[in-house]
This record gives sequence, structure tokens and C-alpha cells, in this order.
Amino acid sequence: MLKDLIRSNRSYRRFDARHLIDQDTLTDLIALARLSASAGNLQNLRFYLSCTPQTNDVIFPHLRWAAYLRYWKGPAEEERPTAYILLLGPEQVSKFHHYDAGIAAQSITLGAAEKSLGACLIASFDREELHSKLHLPEELDILLVVALGKPAEKVMIDEVSDPDDMEYWRDEDDVHHVPKRSLDDLIIGS
Repeated sequence: MLKDLIRSNRSYRRFDARHLIDQDTLTDLIALARLSASAGNLQNLRFYLSCTPQTNDVIFPHLRWAAYLRYWKGPAEEERPTAYILLLGPEQVSKFHHYDAGIAAQSITLGAAEKSLGACLIASFDREELHSKLHLPEELDILLVVALGKPAEKVMIDEVSDPDDMEYWRDEDDVHHVPKRSLDDLIIGS
């Protein structure tokens, strides 16, 4: 059921680094993004795939993890993602560019969830340095990084208790809690 798939499609930040993801799995996920909607059907997105330890080690240090968890520096080596998909777009951005990236990312992460994999969309990273280290074509910008792996943490959805506090957090059992607003708070007029 789609609702169950969406519910399991959380932002995981800790993975089982022993569970490797192969190139075919990444290609399957890109196939889903390829079939997704694209503004004006321009299909401007390109994808950089990484599932080797060498390339993953180039990507990882340039990412920023979990801004609300100020005390946490990111996943330990045994909890790092085992694959990445970088969403790339032309340097000359159309007004719909980021919508396409969001649609493609949602398709990728839902496909990952269907395969019992976890993902984390990362928009905070050192773009210029990562672009240079990966020797990406000059005309393409990195729009988003999707970190992928076998989840090694539990993520719970909680009802928002304070509408001014949307920060996710971890409890004493290291369970990651994500507050979500109620439907009544979201729907205006009906």
C-alpha cells in the first residue's frame, strides 16, 4: 500500500555499512526517476552514481548531517551510507529545476524503501569542492545528494506538541523522532 511505503520512507542517517548496494540497484532507482514527471518534459536532470568504497569516501566528508542534532557529527564509519546518487542539473537553472529534482528524489527514495533500503536527502554540502573532487562536467551543478543504505536506526513519527518546534531529536534509546503536523493544521478551507 502506498501509505505504508511513504510511512517507511524516512530520512535515515545511520546505515549498516556491511550491506552493500550494487550498481544495478542504483540504476533501477534512476529508472524510476526517469519515468517521473518533468516540467515541460525537458528531462534536464542527470545522475551521478556511487557504490564503491573509494568514491563513497570522496563524497562523505563533504556532506553535512542532521543540523538539529548539533552534538552529532554524522554517522560513524560503520554507519555510513554504502551508496549515493547525486542529482545534477544544468548550470542555467529554469524556474522549475528544483521541482524536477524533488520529484525525482521522491521517486528514488520510495523505490529504495520498496527495496527495504533507507535514504537521506542532503541539500547541505560543499558543492564546489565535491563537484571538483568528482570531476563533474562544468555545465552541471549538484542539486541534491541522496545517501542510501540499509537502515541501522529506528525512526518514529510523532505528532507535533509545540507548533513552533519542528526539530527532530533522539531519545535515550537512540530512537530518532520526527514531529509531523496534524492534518487539521495543514488543510485550509474545506
